[in-house]
Amino acid sequence: MRGYVGLTDDDWYARLSAANASEANFWTPSAKPMKALQRGEPLFFLLKKPRSAICGFGIFARFQTLPVWLAWDTFGTANGVASRGDLVKRIQKYRGRFGAVGEIESSEIGCIVLEECNWFSETHWVRRPSDWHDNIVSGKGYALEAGEGRRVWIDCLQRGAAAAGAIPLVADAVEAARFGHPMLLLPRLGQGAFRLEVLDAYDNACAVTTEHSLPVLEAAHIRPYAEEGPHDVRNGIVLRTDIHRLLDRGYVTITEDHRFEVSRRLREDYENGKAYYAMQGQPLHLPGDRGLAPAGDHLRWHHENVFLS
Repeated sequence: MRGYVGLTDDDWYARLSAANASEANFWTPSAKPMKALQRGEPLFFLLKKPRSAICGFGIFARFQTLPVWLAWDTFGTANGVASRGDLVKRIQKYRGRFGAVGEIESSEIGCIVLEECNWFSETHWVRRPSDWHDNIVSGKGYALEAGEGRRVWIDCLQRGAAAAGAIPLVADAVEAARFGHPMLLLPRLGQGAFRLEVLDAYDNACAVTTEHSLPVLEAAHIRPYAEEGPHDVRNGIVLRTDIHRLLDRGYVTITEDHRFEVSRRLREDYENGKAYYAMQGQPLHLPGDRGLAPAGDHLRWHHENVFLS
């Protein structure tokens, strides 16, 4: 098992630690892939000089290149900035060039998606690896079974366990690391990672219309997160924005045999809806992996609690 010590922007850390963000996009101004980690391995946040200390860590969930506008729409302030405009300015700063805003927003950045983030106050920062060199530009990977990698991992886990009230999974990871057998911490998906996982499952296409234009596609929860619906691909579906709104308001639903159903109330309430009634009863375009298709219990919940029958 490996970890990665990544140089971290001070402002990025300050904003996300103040919000105690569970999910973060550790973005890079280029689209170069992150190959140093696998899902469940930690990325340690190393502040730049003069601080040069590890101020927290997150668990790697996935890497994806995204247009800047989509990175903002997906992660929002979890990008470590206050606004879309600030994200553009930060990218311009790191790239060392200042093009038109539209050009920057359509360019791609690397998105290192982290979950279960832990943020340390200054009194709990962890000493950087003793073999770290100041000429390292982005970061360095470490084996976590021995040496400085093991020391950093144990120190970070202990601080994380104390801050989280000794969550059993983290406590178990501390014990495993002490005995030289580090364990993967498989993260729960946050909102941003959920969106990317759902879009991937459906090949970036609306499940009803097969529309592929990303600006009008959304990863919809079947059972809303606010109603105890999980950030799970089987509780998600890719829909065009107008169909997503109709789903949320109960004017359409998905049957348990994965067909599109339109409520009579759409016509009664608005004397319209011809475009949607034309799709009544048609089968959905499901993920190639049928194990990721909408789960029956979530579909039943929507039909019983949201759909205007």
